[in-house]
Amino acid sequence: MSIKGVGETKAAMIMAALEYFKRHYIKSDALIVDSPEKAVAELSYIKNKKQEHFVMLTLDGARRLINNRIVSIGTMMQSLVHHREVFSYAIEDRAASIIVAHNHPSGILEISKGDRDVTERLRLSGEIIGINLDDHLILSGEDFISVM
Repeated sequence: MSIKGVGETKAAMIMAALEYFKRHYIKSDALIVDSPEKAVAELSYIKNKKQEHFVMLTLDGARRLINNRIVSIGTMMQSLVHHREVFSYAIEDRAASIIVAHNHPSGILEISKGDRDVTERLRLSGEIIGINLDDHLILSGEDFISVM
């Protein structure tokens, strides 16, 4: 608006045109996470860890990866996670949805009651604040399983 002849309305039109161009003609190189397999590939660094790692992918509305975060590192047998920490990161990233995952250092891909409880708490919390829980994956070795 500091340019002569460009008022508030014209500046808004120029900004809208630039945003339209950016969204439609500039291709983003961000990974699109539209399958569990793509999420597992992105999270493969935790599959052979000796301690449980609880991690999260934050995604935008087009399922483009925003961030890959370690939420907590636990013991050989468990990882403590609270929905407050998970969603504080998701809100910070302005995420539309999340995928969470953890590893089983034991190599046993069985879904525990604790895994189901955490998933349900995260799903309900996300529903309340408007950030969808797309999946909860358990990784071990070369395999994975979905809790959902």
